[in-house]
Amino acid sequence: MQTHTAPAAADAPPLLEARNVSKYFGAVIAIEGVSLAVRAGEINCLLGDNGAGKSTLIKMLSGVHTPDEGTLAVDGKPVRFGAPRDALDAGIATVYQDLSVMPLMSISRNFFLGNEPTKGFAPFKRFDSDKAARIAREEMKNIGIEVRDTDQLVGTLSGGERQTLAIARAEYFGARVLILDEPTSALGVKESAIVLRHAISARNKGLGVVFITHNVQHALPIGDSFTILTRGRSGGTFKRGELNAEELHRLMGGGSELEELQADLELLARREARGEEIPTVPLGEATPGDVFKETDSL
Repeated sequence: MQTHTAPAAADAPPLLEARNVSKYFGAVIAIEGVSLAVRAGEINCLLGDNGAGKSTLIKMLSGVHTPDEGTLAVDGKPVRFGAPRDALDAGIATVYQDLSVMPLMSISRNFFLGNEPTKGFAPFKRFDSDKAARIAREEMKNIGIEVRDTDQLVGTLSGGERQTLAIARAEYFGARVLILDEPTSALGVKESAIVLRHAISARNKGLGVVFITHNVQHALPIGDSFTILTRGRSGGTFKRGELNAEELHRLMGGGSELEELQADLELLARREARGEEIPTVPLGEATPGDVFKETDSL
């Protein structure tokens, strides 16, 4: 991975900050007392297993939900987002898992979705397709994707290329904070690498990046800091080098399950090598460690 430029001055306030925020849905505690800071030129990896509260937190950061308790701040000043447009106006762009792209629309149309360039005068204004095509092609090229035909339907692009389009669009429209919601969850190895490089590129341009994932192997190579969520509560924030992959997994709440799985797999390999019958448990009845409860006699 490439080396990033020096981050903003340490005494500069974060571009975006959540201070002890909580969100409740009736009696359900979605998020409670969680803090997170996003600084210019840094990637903060937000880690947690499914159901940890990651989605609720980023929806608060992006104006979809308002915190029931706690404060959001931009450049150190408290703010209240009443809608996603308020967050966008503050320079906070979120690329959700569904990418917010229209598969049956062209690349250029998707690039300017909701912000279309026009030509002519009212009441005869119309979409400036030439300008849209030129800018979309240039911006995609700047981020590393060559587009031959901007009339190509987005639905024909690969998952990595769609992520690239969404990231390029956010940067073009002035994002200062880029929130990436599980951007590699449905991608293969090569396409995941493309997205990870783009996250680093955004950091090198001075943007603050929030990279949400449950994949520790994707977070460790790019993160400057790591914020852990477990069942809606904070497991702490750590700087690069303070934790390894095993420690991150443990803090996310999956350490014991991984240890049990590893022990089961090692036992399976030994039994298979001896030609023994492998025990099975019907789906829906197994719990971690159930498959190989009997003693492994050598």
